[in-house]
Amino acid sequence: MNLTVAITGASGAILCSELLRALEVDERVGRIDFVASENSLRVIAEELGISGRSGLLEKLLGSAPKKITQLSDVDVGASIASGSYPSNGMIILPCSMGTLATIANGLANSLITRAADVTLKEGRPLLLCVRETPLNRIHLRNMSLASDAGAVIFPVMPAFYNKPVDSKEMARQFAFRVLAHIGLFQPGAYVWKADE
Repeated sequence: MNLTVAITGASGAILCSELLRALEVDERVGRIDFVASENSLRVIAEELGISGRSGLLEKLLGSAPKKITQLSDVDVGASIASGSYPSNGMIILPCSMGTLATIANGLANSLITRAADVTLKEGRPLLLCVRETPLNRIHLRNMSLASDAGAVIFPVMPAFYNKPVDSKEMARQFAFRVLAHIGLFQPGAYVWKADE
């Protein structure tokens, strides 16, 4: 699988970090193109204590990436901006309401939103892991528009029934659920067993 992963300026940077860690070691994944929006850098700095764009992937992963390539959000001519580029889908985690609005209304004005637009037009999976509360009518309308266009709205709603020991485990299990949705079930993913 070749995937595109983006992080935008909503709270939840640890979620993307855990997703990238899982993808980096998943043998079914050949390449990951990663894009961080400008606003995400501030959230990453505030939530994870990681600053700057330089060496960002190494800091998020805890080691040098082997199959993840970082692209600039201002490079609208990058490979993932074309439908001819081989891709099996795109995940935006977390997806800010601003990014959602831009995608829902077809305004491909950055690499992230252009890649999302291409993902939709090519009929590939696009998972928008939206993170906001409470939701106003504009947010709800934009989610409906994006869903009608083919996106999967995958709100950041971590589970508690698996009794996570800390926020990192909660983030990891959420990332695993996102990956399972695109056919990448992860070892260590919690599976509900009703009879237990």
